[in-house]
Amino acid sequence: MALRAETVHDAEFILKSLLAGGVAGMCSKTTVAPLDRIKILLQAHNKHYKHLGVFSGLREIVERETVLALYKGNGAQMVRIFPYAATQFTAFELYKKMFSSVLGSNSHVGKFLSGSSAGVTAVALTYPLDTIRARLAFQVTGEHVYTGIIHAASSIFKDEGGVRALYRGFVPTVCGMIPYAGFSFSSFEMLKYLCMKYLPRWTCQPCSRNTGGLVLVVPAKLLCGGLAGAIAQSVSYPLDVTRRRMQLAMMNPETRKFGMGMIQTMKLIYQENGVFRGLYRGMSINYLRAIPMVAVSFSTYELMKQFLNLDTGMKLS
Repeated sequence: MALRAETVHDAEFILKSLLAGGVAGMCSKTTVAPLDRIKILLQAHNKHYKHLGVFSGLREIVERETVLALYKGNGAQMVRIFPYAATQFTAFELYKKMFSSVLGSNSHVGKFLSGSSAGVTAVALTYPLDTIRARLAFQVTGEHVYTGIIHAASSIFKDEGGVRALYRGFVPTVCGMIPYAGFSFSSFEMLKYLCMKYLPRWTCQPCSRNTGGLVLVVPAKLLCGGLAGAIAQSVSYPLDVTRRRMQLAMMNPETRKFGMGMIQTMKLIYQENGVFRGLYRGMSINYLRAIPMVAVSFSTYELMKQFLNLDTGMKLS
């Protein structure tokens, strides 16, 4: 009976974590969807937008296409992000338990490894949807190649090499995900701990509902999440640019050269545009989108955990 009760409890924990993570991902991505679209257009040097900046690019999208065009590709994003974020957050909780038993509950290395492992797990399961979303977001009104998610998926599969085409850019994504997810989760956990330990008067409130410990107030959640996002993006951004160029390489004859492989693509980006205008192209917009995105993501997840009566309180020794 005890074993059955534990199994039911574990299943309930996983289901609630999946729901909390999925909702957090949808909220965070919808918040920054317009910035996501202009980032893709700038990263891949779309001919209509490559000469523009972030805000002039957003204005041009509205004038050239319509306000709704700011959210182009967001439908595919929501299809992708719910299972992605649900898997990532739930996997993090499970990996954290596993690494805590080996390295200790306060190990920063354990939290980094948990975040990295969770990110790679989520990417491996949902990557084709990210490729499809990028293709849809890259299209400009009047020059559509794909009519929707299903058409994009079937076209890529049939015309570009099957499953392998849907996973084009997967290697740089995984290479970038290891530091990105690792630093995101470990930085957030560390910042949360520091706030609770040294600034509880300003950043925390009691949490008698769950553990009797402390939880961060919403502004503190947002601040910790935003800082974690900035740290993670600074490290992993060149690999994100490489991934996008590979994903979009086959859409135009002149960009097919970027679809050969990760190292070749990075070299080509560097040779043609250098570091700041190539490998770090669009970094300013990435800070504008990553900081609020990660802030909303972690904050929503923590709030959902409280709402679902998951154990979110922290007792400090």
